[in-house]
Amino acid sequence: MFTGLVTAVGRIERVEPLPGTGAGVRARIATPPAWLAGVADGDSICISGACMTVVAFDAAGFEVEISAESLACTTGLDQLGAAVNLEQSLTLATKLGGHLVTGHVDDIGRVEVFEPVGESWHLALTVAAELARFFAYKGSITVNGVSLTVNRVDDRADGSATVHINLIPHTLQHTNLHTLSAGSAVNVEVDLIARYVQRMVAPA
Repeated sequence: MFTGLVTAVGRIERVEPLPGTGAGVRARIATPPAWLAGVADGDSICISGACMTVVAFDAAGFEVEISAESLACTTGLDQLGAAVNLEQSLTLATKLGGHLVTGHVDDIGRVEVFEPVGESWHLALTVAAELARFFAYKGSITVNGVSLTVNRVDDRADGSATVHINLIPHTLQHTNLHTLSAGSAVNVEVDLIARYVQRMVAPA
C-alpha cells in the first residue's frame, strides 16, 4: 500500500529483456542519494503509479522485473531516460497524507489539457467508460502515482469522462507531472474506497 505522496523522482537508466521471455523487461532506476535507506530485496516500490518488487539494489538505484502484462497495462516504465515518481510502501507509522493507493494501475489516461491558470496548472485527462463512474467532485485520483483531488468531472456521450485537476507549484516541482503535455499518456488508479462501494451497490 502507498499514499500517493511522491518522495523522490528517479530516472530509468537501463532496460533489458528478461531472459527467455522476449516480452518482459528488467529495469534499473537511479535514485537520489540515501533514498533507498532501509530498503531490502523483495520490498515494494511504487514507480509512477505501478507497484513493483525490488530484485536488486545498491546505494545509487534499484532494479525491478516488469512482466509483459504490467507493460501492457501501464505507460512509461520501459522508457530509457524517463523520469519516474517514486514512493516506498507505507508502514503503520506512516502519515496518510494522501489517500490509500494500491499501486495497481487501472488504465492509461490521456491528457487533454495541461496549462497554467494563475499560480497553478489545470490538468484535464480522459478516462475510459469503464472507469468514469469512479470519479467524483472532491474525490481522489492517482495519476502517475501522485494522489490528487478531482475538481470536476465532465461525462461524455460515449460513457467516458474528462477529469479536471488543479496542480499546485509544489506538486509540479517534486514529481514528473511537469513533463506532461496534451496527448501524454498517464497511469491512472481509481480510489480504493470507490471501487468497493461500486461493487456493493452494483446489481447482483
